[in-house]
Amino acid sequence: MKQRTVILAGATGLVGREILQGLLADPSVTAVHSLGRRAPATQHPKLSAHIVDFAALPPLPPADELYLALGTTIKVAGSQAAFRAIDYDANLNVAKAALAAGVKRMGLVSAVGADARSKIFYNRVKGELEDALTQLPFEGLVIARPSLLVGDREVLGQPKRSGEVIGEVMARVLGFLIPANYKPILASAVAQALLGSVPSIRARRVLLSGKLRGAGA
Repeated sequence: MKQRTVILAGATGLVGREILQGLLADPSVTAVHSLGRRAPATQHPKLSAHIVDFAALPPLPPADELYLALGTTIKVAGSQAAFRAIDYDANLNVAKAALAAGVKRMGLVSAVGADARSKIFYNRVKGELEDALTQLPFEGLVIARPSLLVGDREVLGQPKRSGEVIGEVMARVLGFLIPANYKPILASAVAQALLGSVPSIRARRVLLSGKLRGAGA
């Protein structure tokens, strides 16, 4: 595989951290430019951390691929408007800036249930972002729609979410009754699926949790 330069937005999040580690370990990746409101804790010769205002992005460095792992919750953001500013506006702004920087392929961390017509605000915003990215002239787009994410949030300085605790318990007890696309999934599996798909993608592809788990195994 040819040498690649990559842009990653959201490297300090649960999936973004796993994507970052995978990129840094990949010998075909020569440079990783992370975009965020703070720098990742990781330091590496290939990593350049850019502290940015997602509402007013500067021109981005030339790159081949983009990974979008920006996301929050309405509870953390504080309002629906603040949530949308991150999960929709910030992601879309980065995608447009990446296109201007020459990026051809991208991967997005979305969510199960994403649907622009959903009555659920969270799902609707996720779906609207997917639709907006689909309209951009990328050569390839991989959309990951994971179910409940599982990972070490303590390392990120985040409290364990109650929904995740409940979900993990239910999966252990009733896992055989839960469809594959709705079972909790490791953040590392989502990252591995994107890392394995994005470099060669030439179309639009949606990966639900069942496929993500298989790709990340």
